Amino acid sequence: MDKTGIIVVSICVLLLGWWFVEQNKIAQEQARYAAAHPVARPTNQVATVTATATANGASTPITTTSALPFNPNLTEQLLVLTNSHVRYTFTSRGGGLKLVELLDYPETVSARWQKQDFKTMNNFASLNTHAAVPVLAVLGDPSFVGDGNFTLSRTADGVGVRAEKQFADGLVLAKEFHPSSNYLVNASVTWFNTSDKTLALPAQEWVVGTATPMDADDNELYLGAMWSDGADYTDTVPAYFNTNTTTLGIFPRTPKAEYRAGANNVLWAAAHNQFFALLAMTRTNEPAQQFVARAVTLPALVAGYSGSPIGIQGALVYPAQTLTANSSATRQIFIFAGPKEFRLLSRIGAEFQNHADLAMNFGTGYMGFWGVGTFFAKLLLSGMNWLHDVTNMGYGWAIVTITILLRAIFWPFTRASMRSAKKMQALAPEIAVLKEKYKDDPQKFTQKQMELWKKNKVNPMSGCLPMLVQMPVFFGFLAMIRCAIELRGAHFLWVADLTKPDTIFMIPGINFPFNLLPLLMVGTMVWQAHVQPASPGMDASQQKMMRFIPLMFLLFFYNYSSGMALYMTVSTLAGILQTRMTKITVAAAPAPTTNPALTPANKNKK
Repeated sequence: MDKTGIIVVSICVLLLGWWFVEQNKIAQEQARYAAAHPVARPTNQVATVTATATANGASTPITTTSALPFNPNLTEQLLVLTNSHVRYTFTSRGGGLKLVELLDYPETVSARWQKQDFKTMNNFASLNTHAAVPVLAVLGDPSFVGDGNFTLSRTADGVGVRAEKQFADGLVLAKEFHPSSNYLVNASVTWFNTSDKTLALPAQEWVVGTATPMDADDNELYLGAMWSDGADYTDTVPAYFNTNTTTLGIFPRTPKAEYRAGANNVLWAAAHNQFFALLAMTRTNEPAQQFVARAVTLPALVAGYSGSPIGIQGALVYPAQTLTANSSATRQIFIFAGPKEFRLLSRIGAEFQNHADLAMNFGTGYMGFWGVGTFFAKLLLSGMNWLHDVTNMGYGWAIVTITILLRAIFWPFTRASMRSAKKMQALAPEIAVLKEKYKDDPQKFTQKQMELWKKNKVNPMSGCLPMLVQMPVFFGFLAMIRCAIELRGAHFLWVADLTKPDTIFMIPGINFPFNLLPLLMVGTMVWQAHVQPASPGMDASQQKMMRFIPLMFLLFFYNYSSGMALYMTVSTLAGILQTRMTKITVAAAPAPTTNPALTPANKNKK
């Protein structure tokens, strides 16, 4: 290995070591924070919430000074509704949905050789888990929050739940929940003024739910609360509220107390982890005024979870209003509590005309490739599902098949690029002569070089074409694989779960995971770097540097989804095959037309 290679490898090793040390520091800081801030349920404290109504109906932000909007000293009443897919647990404390258990999904995905009957073990995936506040709890002024405890009963039709609370001034707050199909719950919140005087209702926050980790392997980068106006969305992750004083141990930052956004345009809001979400959707003609999210200390954490000891509680904000004598006001909320399955969310989004499929969180910016990557993520996920449904092949083989098909589609671009590279290699001696002749006039050299390329029908940009064409697909795969619940628990050869690293064992002594697929990915990329034609416009040192780029991919993808490593490995192998085929099937490039005046012999005569 030359000096350049040693430097590159050393830098990659140092970066990898720094990353693991930094992650360990962050975990220790979070553990110290959790120890210094133990979660204690208050015994006699009721949430104090303040809000001030203005003449135009707007309100100042609600300030919560306690974690619980109810008096925990009173006995809790629970009411459970169950259908074939979901078990809903309602609570009198806050009068809302305490827990949602998804009976078709396990809480923890076990390895292939450790199959467990999660239904017998009651090991179901759940939403709002460990949260102290139920879904659709109403936060607001103490005059109508009171002790926060409701009376639960069955609805008149016997298939729903009613939570009701009466106040001394004649105000009644009633909520009704009716479970429906597709993981939906039709909910309504009604204020009744049974008195003979006008009552003023202050601003309110209706809790959407709390984003909490599903299991110890949940990545807190996928944990968050989001909102949408029906056209775009914004996600808020724990890092926004991070208690650390620095980002990545380097950049100073100030922790945020809350995230607040929206201007009478909030069509839905969600609390989510990587694969499941709680969405509270409004009617399109009755959007919420704002969305607010706050970090909350979780009363319990999943054993072994290494993320922040916080969850994110999201809420819809509604402005102050008045209620005339003997009148009522009702708002309807549609709650989705289920898996982030693209086809399902697309149908719901079409039904409610609110693009609920944005909750898939395929990404914005570089992850969504400014919309292009998101488009390909949807296309790739739809294609993968179609292959699985039609052929009944496993999702791992579906990834392999799609990758090969994509390579076949991009084959004309790849072949054209290789042909152009061979022509440029043939012209390399003449380029060297031009470079020597016009070494004191770079502008003239560039002009002559372009004339030579044009004369021999060489496009120097064609070498970049395959990469540019495949870049959106790469980002689409990156976004799709991290969000597709279909891949959760999907097996492939030795891989137990395509959404997680394919850890075979922990290396003794250093307790470091041995992940085979990323190593195979890097091996194939190094192989490809040796068999593909070198770029003629690149000097020797640059070419050597390019051979060590696979090590950077190893750094980024070693602990990423094994499905992504599978895609990269198969794609690289297909690229190697195409390179071999090009050498066999593509005729040698014709000798370029040489200008005798530019040959070294004639040049010397001059």
